[in-house]
Amino acid sequence: MINVEVSKNAGENAMGVIRRFTRKVQSSGVIPRVRTLRSSTRVQSHYKVKMRRLTLLKRRANMAELIKLGKAPVKPERGGKK
Repeated sequence: MINVEVSKNAGENAMGVIRRFTRKVQSSGVIPRVRTLRSSTRVQSHYKVKMRRLTLLKRRANMAELIKLGKAPVKPERGGKK
């Protein structure tokens, strides 16, 4: 990771240093990279993915059975024909 560093020049006030630092941080692209790292998720293991898929399939089959029996409301399909 790139660290941005700014040193105070002779005859430069604190506001100038802060302004230069801010500009350097914006141009280096550190902030967007840190934000993507913060919100990134790690890859799930093969077993976890498989178990999640099986649970989803079970839930879908159960819901389809309830709809056939008339015990669950039928949701309209999203998108539909255009």
